[in-house]
Order: sequence, then C-alpha cells, then structure tokens
Amino acid sequence: MIVCICNNVSDRKIRQAVDSGMSSMSELRENLGIATCCGKCHSCAKSVLRECLDNRAPAALRHVQALVFQQNIQAAA
Repeated sequence: MIVCICNNVSDRKIRQAVDSGMSSMSELRENLGIATCCGKCHSCAKSVLRECLDNRAPAALRHVQALVFQQNIQAAA
C-alpha cells in the first residue's frame, strides 16, 4: 500500500528501510522523503514503523513493554 503519495513510498519500502537499520521517523524522512511535503502520511508511516520495530523486538522485550504499559494504565486509573 502507498503510504506517502507525494514521494511514492509504500509500506514495503518502509519495512525494507527498517530491515536495513532505520529506526526513526527522522531517518525515514531523510532517506525516503516521508512527511516532507504535505505531511498527511506521517501518522500512517509512524504506525508502519512501530509495527516493524515491534516485530523485530525479542519476545521477552515485548512482554516487558506490555507489563510497563499495563502498570502505567493502572497507575493512571
């Protein structure tokens, strides 16, 4: 799916960029041109980036992140 229409960047290109070591929106902006024109793609690109990074994280780390998130929710309640 095309994420950034202005620069013709797909979710596949974002996934490939993450696989090659990119891990931030600023890196995607510099290398792929994400969110450099109209900016409407920023939230979708960020979601794809997060999904890719989450899938790369070891299972134990994801478990710890879930516990911290759950504790933050409980503390806020």
